[in-house]
Amino acid sequence: MTETPNGDPAALREAMGRVRQEIGKAVVGQDGAVSGLLIALLARGHVLLEGVPGVAKTLLVRTFSRALGLDTKRVQFTPDLMPGDVSGSLIYDARSGEFEFREGPVFTHILLADEINRTPPKTQAALLEAMEERQVSTDGVTRPLPAPFLVAATQNPIEHEGTYTLPEAQLDRFLMKLVVEVPARDAEVAVLRRHADGFSPRALDGVEAVVTASDIASAQRAVEAVTVTDDVLAYIVDLARATRQSPSVQLGASPRAATALLAAAKAWAWLGGYPAITPDHVQAMIVPVWRHRIRLRADAEIEGVSVEAVLTSVLQQTPVPL
Repeated sequence: MTETPNGDPAALREAMGRVRQEIGKAVVGQDGAVSGLLIALLARGHVLLEGVPGVAKTLLVRTFSRALGLDTKRVQFTPDLMPGDVSGSLIYDARSGEFEFREGPVFTHILLADEINRTPPKTQAALLEAMEERQVSTDGVTRPLPAPFLVAATQNPIEHEGTYTLPEAQLDRFLMKLVVEVPARDAEVAVLRRHADGFSPRALDGVEAVVTASDIASAQRAVEAVTVTDDVLAYIVDLARATRQSPSVQLGASPRAATALLAAAKAWAWLGGYPAITPDHVQAMIVPVWRHRIRLRADAEIEGVSVEAVLTSVLQQTPVPL
């Protein structure tokens, strides 16, 4: 374990840089997704990872957990998965003659919800309380989850047979939706070289924990202390209102989406060493934070309009504060 930062802001940022380096020992060519995971962690949010099979979504989350020194559990979401399989359930103990609660895999720091759209809505909903309230309620008893707590869910964007679309209420609980692309040619060659030299994605040899849960909590508090002017707050609101007025949009960015954008922009500003967020930080975060929160009109989808195109247009048309 590398020496911890002890709450010093500069040392905490440096430690987050070391997290990137450790992830880079196992994952190549996914810098944007790594940044997104760090931002979500610092902003106390959750991440939806979307990408075709084989682009290292699961490996990325496992390596991220290892570099942070946090406990992680993986749940493979399937059509027969029950809510109790995720959150836990009451089990009868024949020796004591009483029911006892057996914790589900959600009782961890980082929950990898693999192919979350393959399980029915009732089981998907079992995560809602955990994601929003950081707790699980069973039989009238509320049990807190460990801190920090982050859900990293994956889904395949091209295979829809046997899947269940995530409802808007659940999508809204994800701070960011990160699209994990096929890496560039040079990065893909580097991946093959590592495997040719004996790298095992199951063992994660060489990846070390470089921060502690206490360091993460300190960094989260530092992110919350990042300041924002009234002009930038108004800019975020104007962007949200512009999405609602777009002729291509059926459901625009909600006030909750605006607060999510603020939280992500704060984390991105802090990682860059800025004491306050600027319009640039807001602009950098708007697509990953809002792309899954906006629903297009049916006719716009038929015409080939994308959410990313709508957000780009909103950015171009909304006045930027000086």
